[in-house]
Amino acid sequence: MTDTTPNAPFRKIPSLDSLLREDAVLGLIEEFGRDVVVTEGRAALDETRAMIAAAKAGGAAGADITPENLVTRLRVRLEKKFAPSLSPAVNATGIVMHSGLGRAVLSEAAREALDAVALGYSTLALDLESGKRVSRDHHVEGLLRELTGAEAATVANNNAAATVLILNTLARGKEVVVSRGQLVEIGGSFRMPDVMTTSGAVLREVGTTNKTHLHDYEAAVTENTGAILRVHHSNYRIVGFAEEPAIEELAALGRSRGVPVVDDLGSGALVDLAPYGLASEPMVRASVQAGADVVCFSGDKLIGGPQCGIIVGKSAWIQKIKKNPLARAFRCGKLSLAALEATLKLFLAPEKLAERHPIYRMLGLTTDELGRRAKKLASALRKALPAGIMISVEDGESQVGSGAVPVETLPSKVLAVKAPGISAEDLARRLRLLTPPIFARIHKDAVIFDFRTIQPGEDAVVERALIELLK
Repeated sequence: MTDTTPNAPFRKIPSLDSLLREDAVLGLIEEFGRDVVVTEGRAALDETRAMIAAAKAGGAAGADITPENLVTRLRVRLEKKFAPSLSPAVNATGIVMHSGLGRAVLSEAAREALDAVALGYSTLALDLESGKRVSRDHHVEGLLRELTGAEAATVANNNAAATVLILNTLARGKEVVVSRGQLVEIGGSFRMPDVMTTSGAVLREVGTTNKTHLHDYEAAVTENTGAILRVHHSNYRIVGFAEEPAIEELAALGRSRGVPVVDDLGSGALVDLAPYGLASEPMVRASVQAGADVVCFSGDKLIGGPQCGIIVGKSAWIQKIKKNPLARAFRCGKLSLAALEATLKLFLAPEKLAERHPIYRMLGLTTDELGRRAKKLASALRKALPAGIMISVEDGESQVGSGAVPVETLPSKVLAVKAPGISAEDLARRLRLLTPPIFARIHKDAVIFDFRTIQPGEDAVVERALIELLK
């Protein structure tokens, strides 16, 4: 006799104990572990009860509560729980160093170094000859001295930490003189005045937003001055009626007054970007040669390595920075150091960068190369998709990103896709929800795929994704 009482659907739901005795669930316990299967099994049953209650309230049919369906629901919950939230993605935005997508693409050499060190123990802080403990900086300090011309070097876990560490060491409780035109705010509301406060230094602003003269610095330096700071504009440019002293002038002033000069380069460059068709970024070696006492820059921007902040400069100041207790709080781990060492070695042969370094390979791609890839994909999509879908290859512009050469773009070739019945915003969202997610741009109601940042081998991924979503 069929049970037609209002609570009949709820009575069909098995108990947690009986669900856990199912053969398929025993397999899940073996795969994932008992405790988590119990937790997610209880949640799956609660979810089923909620679905039945919602269906009853809305007059709809109840949820499928067969054992097979419950086991499937449980497996889906477990797989989602254990799936990594940080996963590979396809960058079709044309922004080479996209902060939201992990910034620099590591080189093959850096990836191999990571794999080797992650596999087991490593020589992180031990000297092979003596067997005694040494600074972990020794893995990269020699390379940094050679590449920048500096006397010494150390590394923090990002350039923001490097800036705080430097100012705390050189100027805690003292004034740091900086131009008003350099009080930048970068990603994540990271503001230079806030950095000053965190470091324990006192901000002393000089000049105006667009013009700061050497005599402004000269007038501001007193016995209470801890440092003179130059900050790279990073995310913007002041053009037109603008002026500020060169680092050589500030270094000379610092020497004459006995005050250290710090040059925060932001991205920092080890090679000239002109051969890639870009305006030059400040060269680290140039700042060192100009006489800056301490120079800091990011390891994951134009260096193209792991996230870290690199500090180079005169030995006396670097040694003080290394002895600061904050240096331990901000230090890098073995994985960052392994990837950074491998990345820095690529710059020993700058003529090979476009061949060996993904960032410089992308910067060096020509519109002819990009156009061939775009046309090939467009042809394949036109054959596979309905005739009403618009597929076109167009001229576009790529960006370096992450505060490097902010007003410069690179000519590119892009694929533009418009589909009737689906907005560009909705198509872009569906692309992001795929595995792997694909991030594209929207322009003039079309979804734009820039081939400069689509990695080798990913053209086919984009092709399959568009056919799956639009066919």
